[in-house]
Amino acid sequence: MEEYRKQTHVIAQALRTATDTLVNPARVSDPDKLRRAVSGKTVLVTGASYGIGEATARKLAAAGATVLVVARSADRLFDLAASINAGGGRAFAYPTDLTEEAAVNRLSKQITEAHGPLDILINNAGKSLRRSLHHQYDRAHDFRRTIDINYLGPIWLLLGVLPAMRKNGGGHIVNISSVAVRLAPGPQWGAYQASKGAFDRWLRSVAPELHADGVDVTSVYFALVRTRMIEPTPILRRLPGLYPDEAADAIAKAIIERPRTNEPPWVRPTELASVLLAGPADRAARLWHRRFFADLGSARKDS
Repeated sequence: MEEYRKQTHVIAQALRTATDTLVNPARVSDPDKLRRAVSGKTVLVTGASYGIGEATARKLAAAGATVLVVARSADRLFDLAASINAGGGRAFAYPTDLTEEAAVNRLSKQITEAHGPLDILINNAGKSLRRSLHHQYDRAHDFRRTIDINYLGPIWLLLGVLPAMRKNGGGHIVNISSVAVRLAPGPQWGAYQASKGAFDRWLRSVAPELHADGVDVTSVYFALVRTRMIEPTPILRRLPGLYPDEAADAIAKAIIERPRTNEPPWVRPTELASVLLAGPADRAARLWHRRFFADLGSARKDS
């Protein structure tokens, strides 16, 4: 019986490993490699007060980077910076609402004056939203708030910090994105997918110009990460996903290797299939909606 349990455990572990490799972006958990990539460099992380941003800021600071953490949550941001500094790292907190253009302009000037050109910018701040069209007729602000944080805010920030980076002749932009922008659109996620997709496309369009000045661009496409964003959608809690520390390792791989993208291996074939099989994909979306999201009368499931 004991031997049977051991074999079952080994098989289960192998299946978990295989599922993890297939479902999620590749990761690097090697402190020495990360230290060689970021030690002595200045890294800005947006959305740093929780989840992926916080885990990434801590990991990069531990590897020797000077970390500039940005988010709206001032108290948590200052606590994070204090914790990093107390542990021997180097961090500076810049509480900023990235949905306010004037505030972002001030942030860009402040950072450039205080720290010079950034070496790495990790665009992680974002807003997830799932809401049926049935519940959006009187909620035009849903679109404004997702556009501001997922699309306009990151652009305002880059417009402010990129001139110094390009003049300096180097740098790295790491965009934290979603596999949703690479696949056929899904019902009830329109505002989120449109805003994330808009920035993803804009960044890819300017990447050749940036590369000419020595600034690399990497997009990390996550499937599911267990953060506060998924809490309002119960079905997501039952799907395989990464924890923030694991997601930070996927970002570490992007920083170390500087690829054009870091994505789950299933994304490219599925992306191609969604184009070639647009009709069946649309029918599948309708079935998905009927199966999981047809209860339009329950506003509590909306987020």
